[in-house]
Amino acid sequence: MEAADVADRPACQTGARQSHRAAGADGGAAKPLARGKPRKARAFWLKQLHTWHWMSAAISLAGMLLFAITGITLNHAASISAQPVVTDSTGRLPPALLRRLPAPNDGHAPLPAAVASAVAAAVPVDPAGHAADWTDEEEVYVAMPGPGRDAWVAIDRTSGAITAESTDRGWISYLNDLHKGRNTGSAWFWFIDLFALACVIFTLTGLFLLQLHARHRPSTWPLVGLSLALPVLLALFFIH
Repeated sequence: MEAADVADRPACQTGARQSHRAAGADGGAAKPLARGKPRKARAFWLKQLHTWHWMSAAISLAGMLLFAITGITLNHAASISAQPVVTDSTGRLPPALLRRLPAPNDGHAPLPAAVASAVAAAVPVDPAGHAADWTDEEEVYVAMPGPGRDAWVAIDRTSGAITAESTDRGWISYLNDLHKGRNTGSAWFWFIDLFALACVIFTLTGLFLLQLHARHRPSTWPLVGLSLALPVLLALFFIH
């Protein structure tokens, strides 16, 4: 009996050791699996942020460059000389078309199409589609402002005399007005909104990418803090 017990002990101990090793091996495999989930989630969000970041950058690139350059030109507008070019012109509306002008009223309807075409043929401005001022009993006035330029035309109700003036302030003024959205129309209005949205996405995805990489880049948050503190301090202490 004792000999049998002694013979069985190595087998039992060997089985216990093998079970222990197997358990250890299973436990070791479970740990990397648990760690793998956060890594996969991080990789997923990193890929998404990179995608949205470069796409928003590509969409807003030209607009961002335009607004950055015109920000400089607007900031130094007093130092940039510009000589406006003013052009005056006159003409006359035929009596048959003069009679088509509506009576004085408080509306702002455009000139009748035939009248607008005749004005454009007589003077180098085209009032078609622009709101007219019909309140004056002596003349009809149409203002035609645009980016980097101004223009107007007046039609005498009695004689049909057409007086027009156009002012061209140059391409720098044109780009500055695009920056300000001055007299640029509805299409540019919506472009600015979409461009601003793309810039917001570009900035926020950049912020989250900084968060993901900040552990390996110690200067990340000091620089972000500086970007916030600098304009705040300038506004508080140097703008009065």
